Amino acid sequence: MEFSITDLDPGDEIAIQQTAGVLAAAFPRHPVWSHLETALHEVLRSLAPPGFSRVAKSRNGTILGWIGAAPIYEGHVWEVNPLVVHPACQRLGIGRALIEDIEGLARARGGLALWVGSDDEDNRTSLGGADLYPNPLEKLAAIQDCGGHPFVFYRKQGFVLAGVLPDANGRGKPDIFLVKRL
Repeated sequence: MEFSITDLDPGDEIAIQQTAGVLAAAFPRHPVWSHLETALHEVLRSLAPPGFSRVAKSRNGTILGWIGAAPIYEGHVWEVNPLVVHPACQRLGIGRALIEDIEGLARARGGLALWVGSDDEDNRTSLGGADLYPNPLEKLAAIQDCGGHPFVFYRKQGFVLAGVLPDANGRGKPDIFLVKRL
């Protein structure tokens, strides 16, 4: 599939609406992003400097995927939030290309690492639904994929597990942290 990656144009209302639609379609069970109105709010929030809001577009201009990233730790680290590819377009290299694009942009701005948090709100890892105390890092070291969790994708892109925040989204719903050196 041919696509290009560009900045999401703050003046392109059609692209912004499509991007919100991709976010909602990719997270149908998410308490916020699954609703078009709140997904739109997330897209608009991503357009504020100093971060990046980049989209993968098909040849005809249809939005296929979206990535946002913003500097933290005085620009040494760039937080990826969100990364989303329309479900009909997943496993075609779009997510990988979006990550590579952000890597280059962050590196050019002095970034040393990319960081991402990947929630497990629906028990798609061995950490979901589990009591991670008293030693969450021991359980993180033994993490298993139980149903297509994004941490597997991130690891294939060179990210490493860096931590876990137990109960971040409610009891038994952790946030898994991954990082990649640039």
